[in-house]
Amino acid sequence: MSDTARVERYAGTPVQKTALIVGIVFLLVGIAGFIPGLTHSAEHLHGAGAGSEAHLLGLFQVSVLHNFVHLAFAVAGIALAARARAARLYLIVGGAAYLVVWIYGLIAVGNDQLNFIPVNDADNWLHLVLGIGMILLGVFVSRAPRVPGNDGRAARA
Repeated sequence: MSDTARVERYAGTPVQKTALIVGIVFLLVGIAGFIPGLTHSAEHLHGAGAGSEAHLLGLFQVSVLHNFVHLAFAVAGIALAARARAARLYLIVGGAAYLVVWIYGLIAVGNDQLNFIPVNDADNWLHLVLGIGMILLGVFVSRAPRVPGNDGRAARA
């Protein structure tokens, strides 16, 4: 193998590990949205819309659609953790998408016809934090693999 060819390990860099962890968290949240006990009033879980009375952890309004969005973000994060560049894009673009969902939520809360995901005020705050947090992780977490005994600095190929 030449010096210019480099094989990337799955989740081998800090940004890949971060995308994988974020993906796993979304997976857990997406699954939890269907579990009675973790989701209060799970028997009132609707496919979509503001009429869904189910609340994850008794706080965050969820629906089948809302849970599937979390599961889609999970699959994306887990899959894109295979490459450093893709992992970084997942975090930044995913964070931007959550900021769009936050803006949507500001408009949709209180408007049952528009609130099809559904979201509530607690969701809005979470989406704001997720959006900012994912973007910051994507921008500041390193793409270079860590090499032991190298004072924590990244290896140069």
